[in-house]
Amino acid sequence: MARAKPMLIGHRGAPRERPENTLPSFLRALELQADGIELDVHCTIDRVVVVHHDEIPRATPPSGRLAGKRIDALTFDELQGFSVRGLALISTLAEALAVIKGRAEVFIELKGEAIEREVIHVVRASRAPDRCAVHSFDHAQVARARALAPEIRGGILFDRPVADPVSAMRASDAFDVWPGREHVSETLVRDVHDAGGRVIAWTVNDAAQAVSLAAMGVDGLCTDFLPVLRAAL
Repeated sequence: MARAKPMLIGHRGAPRERPENTLPSFLRALELQADGIELDVHCTIDRVVVVHHDEIPRATPPSGRLAGKRIDALTFDELQGFSVRGLALISTLAEALAVIKGRAEVFIELKGEAIEREVIHVVRASRAPDRCAVHSFDHAQVARARALAPEIRGGILFDRPVADPVSAMRASDAFDVWPGREHVSETLVRDVHDAGGRVIAWTVNDAAQAVSLAAMGVDGLCTDFLPVLRAAL
């Protein structure tokens, strides 16, 4: 039986063509026929869930008192003074999900601390909550999110070799395992699949490596270069 091709997941959208983690980046990823979109979230001090990678805005700051402040120390209105590469504002998660409209799976990385309740509220209110999942390096945060919303899939990130991925999955009640690309092995893929989970490798930008990982049976490839990987596979 032929093995299904892995999902191609736009890492922060289409970051090589549009400012990462912005609405234009997500729209471009959809134009490139991404199967999924990965994005990062924080909460402002007034508990608005916003899409951005770093805790301090990786964006053109306004002059004066807001420069260098953390997102969780800024109100959403204050955050609107920042722009990513001078081309796009930092959006809310609700705006991002409204733009994506269920046309791709959305993988939401929890970057801010203790924001799972707010993120779940936004996901549940979206047009396609069944196409959303949350993941994090903080596996306890994923477990808390799953306890609050068992209908929303959870995933656990690793940036080092994974000795026992199945135990980590079970401890977090996770479905997806996200190892760095260099830590994927046939054994890891087999063990996760046997436990009913999926393996999503990150961040895969080399065509030959994508082909190798697909041959191992990974379920998803998170990439900055959607067209390159699509052509390779």
